Amino acid sequence: MSTKKNPYSAFSLLKNALSYHENWQRAWRNPTPKTDYDIIIVGGGGHGLATAYYLATVHGITNVAVLEKGYLGGGNTARNTTIIRSNYLWDEAAQLYELSLKLWEGLTQELNFNVMFSQRGVLNLGHNLQDMRDIERRVNANRLNGIDGEVLSPADIKHIAPLLNVSPDARYPVLGASWQPRGGTARHDAVAWGYARAADALGVDLIQQTEVTGLRRQKGAIVGVETTHGFIGANKVGCVTAGNSGVMAAMAGLKLPIESRPLQALVSEPLRPCLDTVVMSNAVHGYISQSDKGDLVIGAGVDGYNGYGQRGSFHVIEHTLQAICELFPAFSRVRMNRQWGGIVDTCPDACPIISKTSVDGLYFNCGWGTGGFKATPGSGFVFADTLAHGRPHPLAEPFAIDRFYSGALIDEHGAAGVAH
Repeated sequence: MSTKKNPYSAFSLLKNALSYHENWQRAWRNPTPKTDYDIIIVGGGGHGLATAYYLATVHGITNVAVLEKGYLGGGNTARNTTIIRSNYLWDEAAQLYELSLKLWEGLTQELNFNVMFSQRGVLNLGHNLQDMRDIERRVNANRLNGIDGEVLSPADIKHIAPLLNVSPDARYPVLGASWQPRGGTARHDAVAWGYARAADALGVDLIQQTEVTGLRRQKGAIVGVETTHGFIGANKVGCVTAGNSGVMAAMAGLKLPIESRPLQALVSEPLRPCLDTVVMSNAVHGYISQSDKGDLVIGAGVDGYNGYGQRGSFHVIEHTLQAICELFPAFSRVRMNRQWGGIVDTCPDACPIISKTSVDGLYFNCGWGTGGFKATPGSGFVFADTLAHGRPHPLAEPFAIDRFYSGALIDEHGAAGVAH
C-alpha cells in the first residue's frame, strides 16, 4: 500500500469548509418536471422515496417523478421518534414489518449512505396480568414467524435498563416485558437522504416545492396530476402522503376509512449516555430512547381529536412525562428542549392501506398510524412491486382497501406501541 500523501486533501477540506458548502456537489438534482412520466409518486417522505428507489433498482422503471409540496423528508419522516421493530402480533403485519427490518439491516451498505441504524433492542413493558398475557402471546406468535423475541422478568429488565424503576410499589409496576434484540433506532433524515440520492442517481426526478392540487381522470382512469406548476401526465399515480391521505383521496372522489390526528413527541436537554435501549409502554402511552447526541427522545399517544395541527395538546405531553418520570425517577429533573407533533393517518384496525383503488391507475399507501417510520424500506419495496405490476405484492395483499368491506381486518392495536 502506498504511503504517499495526497497533497490536495488538506487543501480541499479547508476550501470546502470556508465556502460554507456553496461549492459542494449536490446530493441530488433539481430537475424541471417533464410533461409526463410512467409513474408519479405523490409525497417525498421516506415511503415515497423508498418506492421510487425500488421502482428503479428492482423493476428498472426510471421514468418516475416524486412530487413533494415542501422539501424531501420534511413531513412525518422528520417528525417521529425513529423506533424500529417487527414484533407485531398477526402474521400479515409481522411478516411485512420483518421484511422491513431485514432491509434496515443492510440499508447503509445498499444505499452507500449511513442511515445510523442502531440495533440497541426494544423493550415493551407489561404492567398488569393482561399485559403479560398479551406479551407472551405476541412473543410466541413472533417466534412462529421466525422473528426474534423473549419474555423478560423485572430482574432481566433491570439488567438491560438499570434506571428503570421495577419496584412492585411503583405507580406503574413493571411485571415483565417483551424484548426484541434486533430492534432499535435509525436517523430519520438520513433514511430520506439516502433513498433520495440513490433514486436520483438512477434517473428518478425528485421535484420539490410542487404541490399536487388535483388528480385528473378520464373514463375512470388516472391520466396525471394537477400541480402548482401545471399538469403532469402519468398512467399510474401512487399517493404516499402520510397525514394528508384523506385530502388526496377526496381529489379523486374517494373516501378512505382513515382518521388524521396529531401525534406528539419531545426531546430533552443532552445527557451523558444512560439509556442504551428503547423502552415502550402501551399502558402509559409513553416510549423513550436516548439519541446519539444524548437527548432523551420521548413519544406520546395521539391526541383525542382529528386535525392537522403539528403542535398537539399540552396535556398529552404532561400525562406522558408523568408516566416517564414514574418509570425513570432519575429523569424527573431533566429539562425539556423542544416538542413537536406529526400528523398520522390511522385505520380502524391500526394497519396500513397498500392498495389499488376503484380509479384505474391510482394507488394509495397510507394509514400507517404510529408504525410508519419503522416500515419505510418494506413499505417502499412492496408498494413499488404493486405499482410496477398493477397487482398487489403478496405481502401487501392483506392490506387492500377492500378488507374494510369484507371484514378481513388485521387488528394490531395491542402491538402498535401506543393505543390509537
